[in-house]
Amino acid sequence: MLAPLDVDEERRLYPVIQRGREAAVALADENLVDVVARRRLLRQRQAGQEAESLLLRATCGLVRIRVLERGYRFGNEDLEAAGIEGLVNALRRFDPDKGTRFSTYANYWIMKLVNQAIQQQVGLSDTEMRLILQLQKLERANPAKRFTKREVAQALSISPTKATEAIQMSRELTSRRFESSDFENVADVNQPADLGDAPSWVIDELRRICGKDFDSFWQFTFRTMSVEEIARAQGISRQGMSKRIERCRRAVRESPEAARLQEWFDRQ
Repeated sequence: MLAPLDVDEERRLYPVIQRGREAAVALADENLVDVVARRRLLRQRQAGQEAESLLLRATCGLVRIRVLERGYRFGNEDLEAAGIEGLVNALRRFDPDKGTRFSTYANYWIMKLVNQAIQQQVGLSDTEMRLILQLQKLERANPAKRFTKREVAQALSISPTKATEAIQMSRELTSRRFESSDFENVADVNQPADLGDAPSWVIDELRRICGKDFDSFWQFTFRTMSVEEIARAQGISRQGMSKRIERCRRAVRESPEAARLQEWFDRQ
């Protein structure tokens, strides 16, 4: 994964990619016997492939952004793979002559396949998934507002019953996020750990590691609150809260007590 390219850097790659693709087509011609021409075409094809690789790696950060935007950690293998597949599909289909920037074109394919992967993970129908995406788009546009079912119904032009269903499905989808075996799947959602039951060394170590974000990390780890609820209580955006929690998890994994903490979490 490389740093994103600016517009001019991207556009300088397009002619190289085009010539490389044209060279690949020419090299497929069995009647091409000119050795000098073949060498020239081989160099053009190689340069085109390297330009495509550079463009791909420099746009890979979009996959991370879109996965995190959906509320999942970057490392959810299914979603990460889906996003990369979307990026590769975009590269194969991309036509530089149409004037569209590659990152703009790739964004559509990344989002499409990431959403499909989420839909498959949760088992939603196309209609249900579209409804959830519409609701999430509405919420992202108004992060400080908590919508009632009537407001959702009006905004999405659906019935109050459908609005209630959409809100419930979105909450269920949220509860599935950030799932992994690393300091996250440590307790059943219906049996949250009691802070008072934890050994003092666990609390002391986590407070040292997480600092002011200890409470948020604890609530999220044992699923007593969603990211949205924690963020709302802290008065910050969901994305900001997700970053704080991710920093805490990273610090826990890198802690000298990581193995001991993991052993305690596994017993919960």
